[in-house]
Amino acid sequence: MTFLTIGHRGVMGVEPENTLRSFVRAERAGMDVIELDLHLSKDGALVVMHDAEVDRTTDGRGPVGEMTLAELRELDAGQGERVPVFEEVLDAVRTPLQAEIKDIAAARSLAEVIERRDLVGRVEVLSFHDTALAEIASLVPGVRTGLVDDDWGHDVVDRALAVGAKSLVLSIGRLTLETVERAHAAGLRVIGWTVNTQDHLRLVRALQLDGATTDYPEIRRTGRFTA
Repeated sequence: MTFLTIGHRGVMGVEPENTLRSFVRAERAGMDVIELDLHLSKDGALVVMHDAEVDRTTDGRGPVGEMTLAELRELDAGQGERVPVFEEVLDAVRTPLQAEIKDIAAARSLAEVIERRDLVGRVEVLSFHDTALAEIASLVPGVRTGLVDDDWGHDVVDRALAVGAKSLVLSIGRLTLETVERAHAAGLRVIGWTVNTQDHLRLVRALQLDGATTDYPEIRRTGRFTA
């Protein structure tokens, strides 16, 4: 399988995370895939943001789910960027996407966009929530999914298989060769996150991972050589 370098929330180490500016920078840097996060606004818009609250990444305060899209649009998401909706990202870049469902309720809205715009080949859906992956798989036949975790147990491979996931996206700090080998034996890809240093890249190579999620565009260049 081809090794993938995945831009984390665009390239959040050098641009405001989960903004169009960050996604365009990731594409220009040649990232193979761009990862982003999805929540629903109060009025049902599929907005791109990592946290359940806007406090950390904007100049506003409060839960995403208690704000309308118009209210979210008023916020500064960094360097004058506005909070984007998912379809704006689809139009801004052509790079394949990993769309992580942070809010289980967003699964149905994401499924609608994937089907309407014929995105099964372009968008892989990620989540920490097994139920969200199972739901979107039932709604969109053939959709590719990946189970994300940073504190998994021995059953992580079985969990992924149970919901039809094709990938495990796991914290690089806890990954072991034994987990990777079990996943590969089951036909799963294994992606490590977040890979931001040369030590991380050496670990990626030692663990024989299929990809690395990174905050920095330069990791793609060194990662190609190291991995």
